[in-house]
Amino acid sequence: MKPFFRWGLFVLATLSVVFAARILTISSAPLAAPESSRTQAPEFPADLSWINTDKPLSLKKLHGKIVLLDFWTYGCINCIHIIPDLEKLQNQYADQLVIIGVHSAKFQNEKDAANIRSAVLRYHIDHPVVVDNNLQIWTSYGVHAWPTLILIDPNGRIAGRWAGEGQFGKIDTAINELVNTFRSRNELDETPLKMALDSASVARTPLLFPGKVLSQSGKLYIADTGHNRIVETDSSGKVLSVIGSGQSGLKDGDFKTAQFNAPQGMTLSADEKVLFVADTDNHAIRAINFVTQKVTTIAGTGEQASYGSSGGIGTKAALSSPWDILRVGDIIYIAMAGNHQIWSLNLDNKKVSVFAGSGSEARTDGTRRFAALAQPYGLATDGKELFVADSESSSIRQVDLPQTGDEVKTLAGGDLFDFGDRNGNGMNARFQHPLGVATDGKVLFIADAYNHRIRKLNLADDNVTTLLGSSRGMTTGKNPMFYEPGGLSLDGEKLYIADTNNNRILVDDLNSGITTALNINVPLPASATATKSRKENVIAVPKVLLAPGTKSTFTLDVTLPAGHHLNTMSPLGMTLEVKGTGLQFAQTTIDKAHFRLPLKVSFTTAKSGEGTLHVDADVYYCTNDFGLCEWKELKFEVPYSIGAKGQNAITLSHTIDR
Repeated sequence: MKPFFRWGLFVLATLSVVFAARILTISSAPLAAPESSRTQAPEFPADLSWINTDKPLSLKKLHGKIVLLDFWTYGCINCIHIIPDLEKLQNQYADQLVIIGVHSAKFQNEKDAANIRSAVLRYHIDHPVVVDNNLQIWTSYGVHAWPTLILIDPNGRIAGRWAGEGQFGKIDTAINELVNTFRSRNELDETPLKMALDSASVARTPLLFPGKVLSQSGKLYIADTGHNRIVETDSSGKVLSVIGSGQSGLKDGDFKTAQFNAPQGMTLSADEKVLFVADTDNHAIRAINFVTQKVTTIAGTGEQASYGSSGGIGTKAALSSPWDILRVGDIIYIAMAGNHQIWSLNLDNKKVSVFAGSGSEARTDGTRRFAALAQPYGLATDGKELFVADSESSSIRQVDLPQTGDEVKTLAGGDLFDFGDRNGNGMNARFQHPLGVATDGKVLFIADAYNHRIRKLNLADDNVTTLLGSSRGMTTGKNPMFYEPGGLSLDGEKLYIADTNNNRILVDDLNSGITTALNINVPLPASATATKSRKENVIAVPKVLLAPGTKSTFTLDVTLPAGHHLNTMSPLGMTLEVKGTGLQFAQTTIDKAHFRLPLKVSFTTAKSGEGTLHVDADVYYCTNDFGLCEWKELKFEVPYSIGAKGQNAITLSHTIDR
């Protein structure tokens, strides 16, 4: 749980409060509050943006429903941890409960609705989310920490409040109590709420939110995080193998049947025959053996470790959101984001233990035992030190390896609520939620995710400069732009970059300064194509009277949302089907090579006839400034007849709204 206090405007939270709030689980009550003590829940402001719904929601319109508000911010690991709980509650009470995510940002970058939408897609969130950038809802409900969950009864009154993760049982009990009470009085609306999920209109890309990348000995290993798999390529991006079915789960087996759940960091064995993977949402470390073509679990129970856990042996040791891993000799170091620590896994005896960090969420230097980290997401080493992307403190930390010493210190950056975008020396520099690091022993390269930049830290003097990136985007060349890059890997003079929200891998030539995107043509997993939800809504068109015996033109004119363009690399296409007589098209299938807007196709009419023209167009489009691409299927039914005084054209115009 992350506290966030307000003194008029937001100011820094004291470290003592951060420690206390992280350790304690705060709850108002295990059951729903008595009806006599419930207060009316404040209504939502009318002018806020919404995600995963085609119209704003209000408590008034949700009267009769049980509502659960989840106050979150998308960089918060504690908020990420409760997403599975929310999904379980949503499935369990599908007809009675409406979950609404109230996104109340910490970082400046988290205030952008497009960035929040990317996070919603990345974390597979399928409930409505309201963008509470000015913290109007946060303030009206008196919230002080992420995550906070507030339960509202069918009469619009606050029935319960819980802060922090690990609250599933209490919330489940409270919801069940409300269901029984209000159902017995016929005051419960059990009509399913129709959803309009943003994921239904997003085009699937070969890579989906790749989190980390590893390059070694001419091969590239990509954590295809959104597709729950690992992709192996050569240095040019040619696919060599795909590990994982794409279905989320914790399942050992061969490359086709094994399952991962949002994998992130990777590291190789000394002989490079085994790739170790931080299987983040499975809270496990997996081993991919390229000789046997098998995947096994070597650490983690599959369940999230509780706060204060200290390890164990192999698959009996519970982990908490391992985000990155790095092998040094026979030890794998683990960026244990969920526990704000660095752990170690001994490959000889499979012992898992805490290596650095007290478990408090803070930026505190000192000995490894007493120092504190804040959501470590990236690791690198020069053989003597570990370098850590400490995301929530927006800083770069250095941890002594055992042969070097016992200290943790901050090399550059700010603190929990002290972040920004500024070059400079050491503590004068500012980052915004860095996620990845890589080093050649002299320079530390940093994926400064929320600033959409790649930074350089000179290890001789701790001076920070910008290497690549100027703002959010997806260009390449000598002025590349990124969108929340998450992972880096250095191989000689090549810096490989997991450009996460642009769904691509880039390689920067440090000699020439030219950045290029790798063409990685990996098939979509079966689970992705099978679950793609197509909207079957058909657009009805008034009946058209066509002139007899003429050559005419059919036109499809689609207006894209402002700032968007057609994605010509996607499977654009249109099919025309005539169910009737008297109408013949020069071509009935248009592929992506010929799909341009407005799209024109010639047709001829006979002397008489009637029927219905069925039009089915797949329109894929991307924003001009960054790489999130969307998909819209447009279906039209055009009734027609042929007769005197008819027209010699069919024109369909449609505007796609955001």
